[in-house]
Amino acid sequence: MGRIGVDLYPLQTGVPLADVTTFGKFLGGSATNVAVAAARLGGRTAVITRTGPDRFGDYLHQALRDFGVDDRWVTPVEGTQTPVTFCEVFPPDDFPLYFYRRPKAPDLVIHPAELDLPAIAAARVFWMTGTGLSEEPSRTATLAALAHRAGAAGPGATVFDLDWRPMFWQDPESARPHYARALRHATVAVGNLDEVEIATGEREPHAAARALLAAGVRLAVVKQGPKGVLALSADGESAEVPPLPVTVLNGLGAGDAFGGSLCHGLLAGWDLEHTMRYANAAGAIVASRLECSSAMPVPAEIEAALAAGEVR
Repeated sequence: MGRIGVDLYPLQTGVPLADVTTFGKFLGGSATNVAVAAARLGGRTAVITRTGPDRFGDYLHQALRDFGVDDRWVTPVEGTQTPVTFCEVFPPDDFPLYFYRRPKAPDLVIHPAELDLPAIAAARVFWMTGTGLSEEPSRTATLAALAHRAGAAGPGATVFDLDWRPMFWQDPESARPHYARALRHATVAVGNLDEVEIATGEREPHAAARALLAAGVRLAVVKQGPKGVLALSADGESAEVPPLPVTVLNGLGAGDAFGGSLCHGLLAGWDLEHTMRYANAAGAIVASRLECSSAMPVPAEIEAALAAGEVR
């Protein structure tokens, strides 16, 4: 449940956006990319989101179907336009994003009364993002979905992707109370160093992971970029694994590939270290490619990267 949109990524790297002349068009949006990543690994996935009633919205529906993602809960919002996102590509670590989501993105116009709560409760993994908490009515709908899953007490995982995007908020302090409410209903929290600091006030990875556990989740995953990933569970299990060596082309989709693989590992019942290594490899593969959704790897690609110890 979360963002969807059209990614217009430059086909020229190392060039300022003002000078780019050719772009590729891709399905985008963090939660949507995670759904695609999990589908590529064999999962049966769906996304709860909204588009504008326009040609870009039609494109997104077709792209979801092509990737094997159920689009029945993707609905149009009259009077809005499907969001478009541009980026600049300056490898290895500079990828500015430019969001066109005004006056209001349709994926923030999800109303609580429109939610299919039985389907949300039945999902073996439910994934939501911090962006969904940034505005109403999406904020109330997202919290309602989380509360319903918590009340249903099913066996599945509820994952809070901290997904901090400062341009969608007035300031960090306005986000923290809503993040805290969501953490009380989630069982897994995942975020990078900036995101865990917003959620907990802690930036040191181990302190942030412990703070996330104290906030209510059962598993805390802290992505540390070039230093790899740290995961701590409420049961005392821990894993800290380095990233795979990779020549980075575009790092923007790596976290979503990681998320899809995290879902895959949770569903498969893997131990924490294997899940983290697998997710790290998936993220590294996507970082070596330009696009996000269509770059998501299949199992054979991840297994080959793990066997080689690098992304080739």
